[in-house]
Amino acid sequence: MHAMKRYSLVLVLLFAAGFVAARATAQQPPAAAAAAPQNCKTYGSGKCCDPAIAAHLTKDAVFSACGESDATFLGEQGSKDTCKYFFKVAGQKDEDMFVQVYAPPQKDVPAAPNDPFFKWGKVGPVFFTDRALSPKSQPMLANSTGLWLPGKGYFVAINASTKVCTKPEAKRLATRMK
Repeated sequence: MHAMKRYSLVLVLLFAAGFVAARATAQQPPAAAAAAPQNCKTYGSGKCCDPAIAAHLTKDAVFSACGESDATFLGEQGSKDTCKYFFKVAGQKDEDMFVQVYAPPQKDVPAAPNDPFFKWGKVGPVFFTDRALSPKSQPMLANSTGLWLPGKGYFVAINASTKVCTKPEAKRLATRMK
């Protein structure tokens, strides 16, 4: 009986030691690693963009396709499934001069955008707003270009101010979407 108690005590001690060692050497889970503080330039009272959202269209891709730079970049603003890059454009309101990336998870992603207000053209796999289908949607098209890319379990929608990224530049931007 005495040997049985000793055996049980050894098992308990080994289990406890293993548990402590495992906890001490455990790596940080991916979700906690992604939540690590980021170093970015924020716009207004915004926060840094989620790297997973920004990866669909990086700030550098906007710089190269739209002719922007650190000199005109005002900062980013991140929220759930969205990242906005703001730019300084002479004579314009800063809050209206942005390129917005929206990439929500979606169970069933259509092959093309369903939009009753615009006719969509296509550059490679990316759709872009080509023309307004009603007089009421014409001002929206004059002020911004929409880009849309279907993915597996998500889609990426870009809304780019035409003062930041002209229509031809937006088509170049489409080639940099992921």
